[in-house]
Amino acid sequence: MTDYSSTVHLPKTQFPMKGDLPKREPGMLAWWESAKIYERMLEAAKSRPSFVLHDGPPYANGHIHIGTALNKTLKDFTVKAQALMGRRAPYVPGWDCHGLPIEHALLKEMKLDKRAIKDVPAFRRKAAEFAGRFIDIQRAEFRRLGVLGDWDHPYLTMAPAYESRVLSAFRRLLGAGYIYRGLKPVYWCVYCETALAEAEVEYKDKTSPSVYVGFPIKRAAHAELLGAEVLIWTTTPWTLPANMAVAFHPDLEYALYEAKGAKSGRLLLAKARAEAVAKAIGCELRELRSWKGSELAPAKPQDRGALDFEYETPFGGRTGLGVLAPYVSAEDGTGAVHTAPGHGADDFHTGRHYGIDIFCPVDHAGRFTAQGGEFAGKQVFKEGNPAVVEALQNAGRLWAKSEVSHSYPHCWRCKNPVIFRATE
Repeated sequence: MTDYSSTVHLPKTQFPMKGDLPKREPGMLAWWESAKIYERMLEAAKSRPSFVLHDGPPYANGHIHIGTALNKTLKDFTVKAQALMGRRAPYVPGWDCHGLPIEHALLKEMKLDKRAIKDVPAFRRKAAEFAGRFIDIQRAEFRRLGVLGDWDHPYLTMAPAYESRVLSAFRRLLGAGYIYRGLKPVYWCVYCETALAEAEVEYKDKTSPSVYVGFPIKRAAHAELLGAEVLIWTTTPWTLPANMAVAFHPDLEYALYEAKGAKSGRLLLAKARAEAVAKAIGCELRELRSWKGSELAPAKPQDRGALDFEYETPFGGRTGLGVLAPYVSAEDGTGAVHTAPGHGADDFHTGRHYGIDIFCPVDHAGRFTAQGGEFAGKQVFKEGNPAVVEALQNAGRLWAKSEVSHSYPHCWRCKNPVIFRATE
């Protein structure tokens, strides 16, 4: 057999034929560290303009994963590129050592439910120890990725010096008058019992009760409306005990109808929704008179008087207020929007504009408080919705009920549906 190996002309190189990176990379990283490459990089550029990347920190709640690895390596590319362009580019890594992700991971490790925790201070000390353990683990894992930085002096949100600086900044803001206590509507997971940011909410289809409810009108600028009902539609019946207002669009046409069918009465709703509503409630609607939304309710609290619109809320024996709001549409529902300022962002801002109480009779576990009256103690989804619908039926206020499948916000962690809740 002819040997052709001597006829193959390849370049001569000191590089090994085999990459063998799992063995070679640790040695390379160890050499970077022993040669103090990061420190020399900063020293060489100490008189140059600075490029400082503030590292939004990962939670110290477990091993790194593809998300944290990608985040950290992209930042490392950026810092190293700036250093190669001649800038002084220090990088101080950090860790977020507080919050639900750490508590959730610790509870999972302990195989406990949140409600099993009786000694809260002791649990917090365990959470601090847990975070400290994963700071060391993640630091080693990030260094293994080749990320350069001041790993021996990271910033930790649980370090006393860090907490002291936070309190100092808070005191300055308080002294300048920027700090106040108030209410804010937030996404709230009743299963994790925590507020959620927009980024922590994912949308999935959910089947919800769909109800049409009539609110008896007690006061109006137009005598024909007295004794009639303003008709609303909602897929969250559990929010009806917190109803404080009904919103109309100032430019929509609304009409008073005589309804005849399975149930009879006089109803106020948007003209553009009459056909769809008639089908939904199983009634024929005969128009009696119409008005623009701006003729039904005041645009501002100070306009109250001649344009007062008041009705009887379905629960609690309160008087609700007719208001105007630009977000009301004729795309679905009745064009008259049930408004509970304690359970919706738009509702909240409308309530603030009109000086309406931000009423939220639901606690952190998603159960009605004593302010929820006959529904006190009931969980809003499983028990509240059926109980509210039954009470409306018994009171003669329910015009129609069915079920609807729609896109609804869910908690990214536990995958359960969330609620809107006004919290301090």
